[in-house]
Amino acid sequence: MIKSELVQHIAEQNPHLYQRDVEHIVNAILDEITAALARGDRVELRGFGAFSVKNRPARVGRNPRTGTRVEVTEKFVPFFKTGKEMRERLNP
Repeated sequence: MIKSELVQHIAEQNPHLYQRDVEHIVNAILDEITAALARGDRVELRGFGAFSVKNRPARVGRNPRTGTRVEVTEKFVPFFKTGKEMRERLNP
């Protein structure tokens, strides 16, 4: 499911809301999650899961095509851990 399909699905379930308003709400939620992760905060949605940021330290990697050594810089990556309720719904 892509974001536009999510917006359309929510708008269909809530006929009292305009689709453009639903789109603004979805964008606001996603922007706030992104902003919190950029600050280094953890975002927990009970029953759904938790978003956090993990640090991947600098390392020496290898180019798979040539086999030469490549310096890989430190980076921060988003991480998602599913909540208990979601895991139970996926694995009955």
